[in-house]
Amino acid sequence: MAIDHTLVKRFRQEVGDRLAHQRRLDQASGVSPMSGEDERQFARALIAQVLEEYARGEIGVGRTPPTAEEEEALAAGIHAALFGVGRLQPLLDDPDVENIDINGCDRVFVGYADGQELSHEPVAESDDELVELIQILAAYSGLSSRPFDTANPQLDLRLPDGSRLSAVMDVTVRPAVSIRRARLGKVFVSDLVGNGSLTPELGRFLSAAVAARKNIMIAGSTNAGKTTMLRALANEIPSTERLITVERALELGLDQFTELHPNVIAFEQRLPNAEGQGEITMAELVRRSLRMNPSRVIVGEVLGDEIVTMLNAMTQGNDGSLSTIHANSSMEVFNRIATYALQANERLPIEASHMLIAGAIDFVVFIEKHNDYAQGGTLRRFVSSVREVTGCDGRVLSSEVFQPSPEGPGVPRAPISCLDELVPHGYVPGRWA
Repeated sequence: MAIDHTLVKRFRQEVGDRLAHQRRLDQASGVSPMSGEDERQFARALIAQVLEEYARGEIGVGRTPPTAEEEEALAAGIHAALFGVGRLQPLLDDPDVENIDINGCDRVFVGYADGQELSHEPVAESDDELVELIQILAAYSGLSSRPFDTANPQLDLRLPDGSRLSAVMDVTVRPAVSIRRARLGKVFVSDLVGNGSLTPELGRFLSAAVAARKNIMIAGSTNAGKTTMLRALANEIPSTERLITVERALELGLDQFTELHPNVIAFEQRLPNAEGQGEITMAELVRRSLRMNPSRVIVGEVLGDEIVTMLNAMTQGNDGSLSTIHANSSMEVFNRIATYALQANERLPIEASHMLIAGAIDFVVFIEKHNDYAQGGTLRRFVSSVREVTGCDGRVLSSEVFQPSPEGPGVPRAPISCLDELVPHGYVPGRWA
């Protein structure tokens, strides 16, 4: 059903004003602030009130008021504009949508799970309204409010449904937004075997590697499925272990599934305020996590100087750590890490970085992404290579224990040096289910 977005915008303003007025009254009266859920319920009552007033007004001037269906659609639109993602909500509710790219309010492109990319109707009436929507999301998503304005033209955050949003303004001609959907939140290794991302043997190998507390780095290009793989491997960790996750913007969501992981702390990087104060970096959070009795530390994505702290943690008894990194091959990972280490405060030289890598990482898991849609196929993601770190001789020494098969997914290539540690956890090479 088509929604009158002009009405939604008008009513959102009215409900927002009444909500703000109630907050001020509560504060003046010394009443405790409403919880997030209480505020949403109160907003629903205000929305019903505003729509009832509008219907009476329409009848009063001789016009037909909204039907029950139209009123329900307006209420959903107003609530989404207040607490959700406005006109983006239908896209986020579509299970087939994987990515949403917005190059200005009326240049919207939607990527689907089958590899198609189609243009979509505008998500705002103007670029200013698009910026306002992102500012609202930045204020209510994550653990702390994040600014998005001329002084802070970059933004990364996790939406309420777990999707990852990245936005920029003033460094582009028009505001630009990219949203990557979290289509598989509660995912297991068996699911990835089922959809062809892993062969059954690769699935058993990775499950055994996690159970044997091997440090694993997951690598791949943008949108290859690194975070999904990380979630799946994390869900192989026994529920009795205490996990600490460290991320730039909350995305993993392991703390949301208490039946799988009842003892989880999720850390999120905090940006500086307008005065440049209060920043807490990823490296600081990794250091802090080591003081909070973790069984394992999971770093959502390595992008900078936190790499040295994380590798040090892996060599100091925190075995079984997991992380992701952007790379174009399993071999490239080592040079990518060394580059980050060179830029860190420690300024580690290349040789020292490679020694640290060799002592910290056990396996690199590389995910490939193939879009075969033009040939009548679909978007495919699969683990094509697994590399075992075996030592250091000026450079990291490694062996590709799984290599790409003609069909894509990795197949055994070389003996695994730590095989005796994996066998007790259910992995026997060449044994198929």
